[in-house]
Amino acid sequence: MKNNNFKSGFVSIVGRPNVGKSTLLNRILREKIVAVSDKPQTTRTVIRGILSDETSQIVFVDTPGIHEARNRINRAMVDAAFNALSGIDLLVLVLDATARVDEDFVRQITGKAGCPVILALNKIDLVEPKERLLDVIARLTAIYKFEEIVPISAQSGSNVERLIELVHSRMPEGVAYFPDDILTDQPEKVICAELIREKVFRLTSDEVPYGTAVMVDAFKERENGVVAISATILVERDGQKGIVIGKKGAMLKKIGEQARRDIERLLGTRVFLELFVKVQERWTERTAVLRELGYE
Repeated sequence: MKNNNFKSGFVSIVGRPNVGKSTLLNRILREKIVAVSDKPQTTRTVIRGILSDETSQIVFVDTPGIHEARNRINRAMVDAAFNALSGIDLLVLVLDATARVDEDFVRQITGKAGCPVILALNKIDLVEPKERLLDVIARLTAIYKFEEIVPISAQSGSNVERLIELVHSRMPEGVAYFPDDILTDQPEKVICAELIREKVFRLTSDEVPYGTAVMVDAFKERENGVVAISATILVERDGQKGIVIGKKGAMLKKIGEQARRDIERLLGTRVFLELFVKVQERWTERTAVLRELGYE
Protein backbone atom coordinates (compact mmCIF):
# COMPACT_ATOMS: atom_id res chain seq x y z
CA MET A 1 0.00 0.00 0.00
CA LYS A 2 1.45 3.36 -1.08
CA ASN A 3 1.48 6.28 1.31
CA ASN A 4 -0.64 9.40 0.87
CA ASN A 5 2.34 11.60 -0.03
CA PHE A 6 3.44 9.41 -2.94
CA LYS A 7 5.87 11.10 -5.31
CA SER A 8 6.45 10.49 -9.00
CA GLY A 9 8.18 12.16 -11.90
CA PHE A 10 10.34 11.97 -14.99
CA VAL A 11 14.08 12.59 -14.88
CA SER A 12 16.24 12.80 -18.01
CA ILE A 13 19.91 11.81 -17.86
CA VAL A 14 21.82 13.86 -20.43
CA GLY A 15 25.46 14.36 -21.36
CA ARG A 16 28.20 13.88 -23.92
CA PRO A 17 28.97 10.38 -25.28
CA ASN A 18 30.87 8.04 -22.98
CA VAL A 19 30.41 10.07 -19.77
CA GLY A 20 28.71 7.14 -18.01
CA LYS A 21 24.98 7.89 -18.38
CA SER A 22 23.98 4.29 -19.08
CA THR A 23 26.30 2.93 -16.40
CA LEU A 24 24.63 5.34 -13.98
CA LEU A 25 21.13 4.17 -14.90
CA ASN A 26 22.10 0.52 -14.54
CA ARG A 27 23.61 1.35 -11.15
CA ILE A 28 20.47 3.20 -10.02
CA LEU A 29 18.25 0.27 -10.99
CA ARG A 30 20.74 -2.38 -9.74
CA GLU A 31 20.13 -4.23 -13.00
CA LYS A 32 21.59 -4.03 -16.49
CA ILE A 33 18.90 -2.82 -18.88
CA VAL A 34 21.09 -0.52 -20.98
CA ALA A 35 24.07 -1.45 -23.14
CA VAL A 36 27.38 -0.04 -21.93
CA SER A 37 30.90 -0.11 -23.35
CA ASP A 38 34.01 2.02 -23.36
CA LYS A 39 33.17 3.21 -26.90
CA PRO A 40 31.20 6.46 -27.40
CA GLN A 41 27.64 6.36 -28.78
CA THR A 42 26.82 2.94 -27.37
CA THR A 43 23.35 4.22 -26.45
CA ARG A 44 21.32 4.99 -29.58
CA THR A 45 17.76 5.36 -28.35
CA VAL A 46 15.90 6.76 -25.37
CA ILE A 47 15.39 4.06 -22.74
CA ARG A 48 13.29 4.56 -19.61
CA GLY A 49 14.35 2.95 -16.35
CA ILE A 50 11.77 2.81 -13.56
CA LEU A 51 12.73 3.03 -9.89
CA SER A 52 9.78 2.21 -7.64
CA ASP A 53 9.27 1.83 -3.90
CA GLU A 54 6.52 2.47 -1.36
CA THR A 55 7.06 6.22 -1.41
CA SER A 56 7.75 7.05 -5.04
CA GLN A 57 8.18 6.08 -8.65
CA ILE A 58 10.94 7.84 -10.57
CA VAL A 59 11.16 7.33 -14.32
CA PHE A 60 14.74 7.90 -15.44
CA VAL A 61 15.19 8.61 -19.15
CA ASP A 62 18.57 7.51 -20.50
CA THR A 63 19.54 9.35 -23.68
CA PRO A 64 22.12 9.05 -26.46
CA GLY A 65 25.22 11.17 -26.00
CA ILE A 66 25.00 14.64 -27.53
CA HIS A 67 27.68 15.00 -30.20
CA GLU A 68 28.31 16.47 -33.64
CA ALA A 69 26.02 14.44 -35.90
CA ARG A 70 27.38 13.65 -39.35
CA ASN A 71 24.98 11.04 -40.67
CA ARG A 72 21.31 10.18 -40.41
CA ILE A 73 21.50 7.77 -37.48
CA ASN A 74 23.62 10.19 -35.45
CA ARG A 75 21.21 13.04 -36.16
CA ALA A 76 18.36 10.85 -34.93
CA MET A 77 20.33 10.08 -31.75
CA VAL A 78 21.02 13.73 -30.99
CA ASP A 79 17.43 14.73 -31.74
CA ALA A 80 16.23 12.06 -29.29
CA ALA A 81 18.51 13.45 -26.59
CA PHE A 82 17.32 17.04 -27.06
CA ASN A 83 13.66 15.94 -27.15
CA ALA A 84 14.21 14.35 -23.74
CA LEU A 85 14.83 17.83 -22.28
CA SER A 86 11.14 18.71 -22.47
CA GLY A 87 8.19 17.43 -20.44
CA ILE A 88 10.31 16.33 -17.48
CA ASP A 89 10.42 17.25 -13.80
CA LEU A 90 14.19 17.22 -13.34
CA LEU A 91 17.32 17.03 -15.47
CA VAL A 92 20.46 15.19 -14.40
CA LEU A 93 23.38 16.50 -16.42
CA VAL A 94 26.28 14.04 -16.34
CA LEU A 95 29.79 15.36 -16.91
CA ASP A 96 33.13 13.55 -16.90
CA ALA A 97 35.14 14.91 -13.96
CA THR A 98 38.40 13.97 -15.71
CA ALA A 99 37.64 15.92 -18.90
CA ARG A 100 38.05 19.57 -19.75
CA VAL A 101 35.07 21.67 -18.67
CA ASP A 102 33.05 22.35 -21.82
CA GLU A 103 31.43 25.63 -20.86
CA ASP A 104 29.56 26.04 -24.15
CA PHE A 105 27.98 22.59 -23.79
CA VAL A 106 26.91 23.26 -20.21
CA ARG A 107 25.32 26.54 -21.25
CA GLN A 108 23.63 24.89 -24.22
CA ILE A 109 21.99 22.18 -22.12
CA THR A 110 21.04 24.33 -19.14
CA GLY A 111 19.68 26.97 -21.52
CA LYS A 112 17.29 24.44 -23.02
CA ALA A 113 16.23 22.94 -19.69
CA GLY A 114 12.81 24.02 -18.56
CA CYS A 115 13.21 22.43 -15.14
CA PRO A 116 15.71 22.25 -12.26
CA VAL A 117 19.12 20.73 -13.09
CA ILE A 118 21.26 18.50 -10.88
CA LEU A 119 24.85 18.04 -12.01
CA ALA A 120 26.31 14.55 -11.59
CA LEU A 121 30.08 14.84 -11.83
CA ASN A 122 31.08 11.31 -12.78
CA LYS A 123 34.35 9.33 -12.69
CA ILE A 124 35.61 11.09 -9.57
CA ASP A 125 37.65 7.99 -8.69
CA LEU A 126 39.84 8.75 -11.72
CA VAL A 127 40.56 12.40 -10.87
CA GLU A 128 44.19 13.10 -9.99
CA PRO A 129 45.15 15.03 -7.99
CA LYS A 130 41.95 15.06 -5.92
CA GLU A 131 42.24 18.82 -5.37
CA ARG A 132 41.48 19.28 -9.07
CA LEU A 133 37.87 18.29 -8.36
CA LEU A 134 37.38 21.45 -6.30
CA ASP A 135 38.57 23.58 -9.23
CA VAL A 136 36.19 21.80 -11.62
CA ILE A 137 33.25 22.34 -9.25
CA ALA A 138 34.14 26.02 -8.85
CA ARG A 139 34.20 26.54 -12.63
CA LEU A 140 30.86 24.79 -13.08
CA THR A 141 29.26 26.75 -10.25
CA ALA A 142 30.27 29.97 -12.01
CA ILE A 143 28.52 28.86 -15.22
CA TYR A 144 25.11 27.90 -13.84
CA LYS A 145 23.21 27.76 -10.56
CA PHE A 146 22.63 24.01 -10.31
CA GLU A 147 20.17 22.60 -7.79
CA GLU A 148 22.99 20.39 -6.56
CA ILE A 149 26.42 19.25 -7.73
CA VAL A 150 27.00 15.61 -6.81
CA PRO A 151 30.43 14.01 -7.36
CA ILE A 152 29.84 10.32 -8.14
CA SER A 153 31.37 7.18 -9.58
CA ALA A 154 28.72 5.31 -11.55
CA GLN A 155 31.18 2.45 -12.02
CA SER A 156 31.79 1.82 -8.31
CA GLY A 157 28.49 3.22 -7.05
CA SER A 158 30.17 5.88 -4.91
CA ASN A 159 27.67 8.59 -3.89
CA VAL A 160 24.98 7.29 -6.27
CA GLU A 161 22.58 6.71 -3.36
CA ARG A 162 23.04 10.36 -2.42
CA LEU A 163 22.14 11.35 -5.98
CA ILE A 164 18.99 9.21 -5.81
CA GLU A 165 18.01 10.86 -2.50
CA LEU A 166 18.38 14.32 -4.03
CA VAL A 167 16.34 13.34 -7.08
CA HIS A 168 13.64 11.84 -4.85
CA SER A 169 13.44 15.00 -2.73
CA ARG A 170 12.66 17.06 -5.82
CA MET A 171 9.88 14.89 -7.22
CA PRO A 172 6.34 16.27 -7.08
CA GLU A 173 3.44 14.40 -5.53
CA GLY A 174 1.76 12.20 -8.08
CA VAL A 175 0.68 8.74 -9.13
CA ALA A 176 2.55 5.68 -10.34
CA TYR A 177 2.80 5.65 -14.13
CA PHE A 178 3.87 2.01 -14.38
CA PRO A 179 3.40 -1.22 -12.42
CA ASP A 180 5.85 -1.24 -9.51
CA ASP A 181 7.41 -4.56 -10.52
CA ILE A 182 8.92 -3.49 -13.85
CA LEU A 183 12.30 -1.85 -14.43
CA THR A 184 11.69 -0.45 -17.92
CA ASP A 185 8.89 0.23 -20.37
CA GLN A 186 10.95 -1.34 -23.15
CA PRO A 187 9.85 -4.79 -24.41
CA GLU A 188 12.15 -7.62 -23.32
CA LYS A 189 13.20 -8.29 -26.91
CA VAL A 190 14.42 -4.69 -27.27
CA ILE A 191 16.58 -4.97 -24.15
CA CYS A 192 17.91 -8.33 -25.38
CA ALA A 193 18.87 -6.74 -28.71
CA GLU A 194 20.73 -4.01 -26.81
CA LEU A 195 22.62 -6.55 -24.71
CA ILE A 196 23.70 -8.41 -27.86
CA ARG A 197 24.82 -5.15 -29.48
CA GLU A 198 26.79 -4.30 -26.35
CA LYS A 199 28.87 -7.45 -26.84
CA VAL A 200 29.60 -6.47 -30.44
CA PHE A 201 30.78 -3.08 -29.17
CA ARG A 202 32.93 -4.62 -26.47
CA LEU A 203 34.50 -7.47 -28.40
CA THR A 204 35.09 -6.26 -31.96
CA SER A 205 37.60 -3.82 -33.37
CA ASP A 206 36.96 -0.08 -33.52
CA GLU A 207 35.77 0.09 -37.14
CA VAL A 208 32.96 -2.44 -36.63
CA PRO A 209 30.56 -1.33 -33.82
CA TYR A 210 29.26 1.90 -35.37
CA GLY A 211 28.11 0.03 -38.48
CA THR A 212 26.19 -2.62 -36.54
CA ALA A 213 22.69 -3.02 -35.20
CA VAL A 214 20.73 -5.97 -33.83
CA MET A 215 17.24 -7.11 -34.78
CA VAL A 216 15.48 -9.80 -32.74
CA ASP A 217 13.67 -11.96 -35.28
CA ALA A 218 12.05 -14.43 -32.86
CA PHE A 219 11.45 -14.47 -29.11
CA LYS A 220 9.52 -17.47 -27.80
CA GLU A 221 9.18 -19.29 -24.49
CA ARG A 222 9.19 -23.06 -24.93
CA GLU A 223 7.16 -25.50 -22.84
CA ASN A 224 10.24 -26.38 -20.77
CA GLY A 225 10.65 -22.72 -19.76
CA VAL A 226 13.64 -22.02 -22.01
CA VAL A 227 13.37 -18.76 -23.97
CA ALA A 228 14.48 -19.22 -27.58
CA ILE A 229 15.81 -16.07 -29.21
CA SER A 230 16.88 -15.65 -32.81
CA ALA A 231 18.62 -12.38 -33.70
CA THR A 232 20.37 -10.85 -36.69
CA ILE A 233 23.41 -8.60 -36.41
CA LEU A 234 23.32 -6.04 -39.23
CA VAL A 235 26.59 -4.75 -40.66
CA GLU A 236 27.31 -2.44 -43.59
CA ARG A 237 30.20 -4.25 -45.29
CA ASP A 238 31.46 -7.77 -45.98
CA GLY A 239 34.67 -6.98 -44.10
CA GLN A 240 32.65 -6.16 -40.97
CA LYS A 241 30.73 -9.40 -41.34
CA GLY A 242 33.98 -11.35 -41.38
CA ILE A 243 35.18 -9.65 -38.21
CA VAL A 244 31.89 -10.24 -36.35
CA ILE A 245 31.85 -13.92 -37.33
CA GLY A 246 35.58 -14.41 -36.72
CA LYS A 247 37.81 -17.33 -37.65
CA LYS A 248 35.68 -20.49 -37.80
CA GLY A 249 32.86 -18.56 -36.12
CA ALA A 250 34.86 -17.94 -32.93
CA MET A 251 33.91 -14.25 -32.48
CA LEU A 252 30.22 -14.81 -33.11
CA LYS A 253 30.26 -17.67 -30.61
CA LYS A 254 31.93 -15.43 -28.01
CA ILE A 255 29.40 -12.65 -28.61
CA GLY A 256 26.57 -15.15 -28.22
CA GLU A 257 27.94 -16.73 -25.04
CA GLN A 258 28.44 -13.41 -23.27
CA ALA A 259 25.09 -11.99 -24.43
CA ARG A 260 23.26 -15.15 -23.40
CA ARG A 261 24.60 -14.90 -19.83
CA ASP A 262 23.36 -11.31 -19.49
CA ILE A 263 19.99 -12.15 -21.03
CA GLU A 264 19.55 -15.12 -18.68
CA ARG A 265 20.20 -12.82 -15.70
CA LEU A 266 17.68 -10.34 -17.08
CA LEU A 267 14.94 -12.90 -17.79
CA GLY A 268 15.67 -15.21 -14.86
CA THR A 269 15.54 -18.33 -16.99
CA ARG A 270 17.62 -20.40 -19.39
CA VAL A 271 18.04 -18.96 -22.88
CA PHE A 272 18.78 -20.52 -26.25
CA LEU A 273 20.34 -17.78 -28.37
CA GLU A 274 20.88 -18.10 -32.11
CA LEU A 275 22.77 -15.33 -33.93
CA PHE A 276 23.09 -14.52 -37.62
CA VAL A 277 25.08 -11.81 -39.42
CA LYS A 278 23.69 -9.96 -42.44
CA VAL A 279 25.22 -7.30 -44.68
CA GLN A 280 22.90 -4.39 -45.45
CA GLU A 281 24.84 -1.60 -47.10
CA ARG A 282 24.32 1.93 -45.77
CA TRP A 283 21.60 0.84 -43.36
CA THR A 284 22.52 3.82 -41.15
CA GLU A 285 21.14 6.14 -43.86
CA ARG A 286 17.98 4.16 -44.70
CA THR A 287 14.77 5.53 -43.22
CA ALA A 288 12.87 2.22 -43.26
CA VAL A 289 15.65 0.35 -41.44
CA LEU A 290 16.15 3.11 -38.87
CA ARG A 291 12.43 3.14 -38.12
CA GLU A 292 12.28 -0.64 -37.83
CA LEU A 293 15.15 -0.49 -35.34
CA GLY A 294 13.42 2.28 -33.38
CA TYR A 295 16.08 4.93 -34.10
CA GLU A 296 13.60 7.29 -35.80
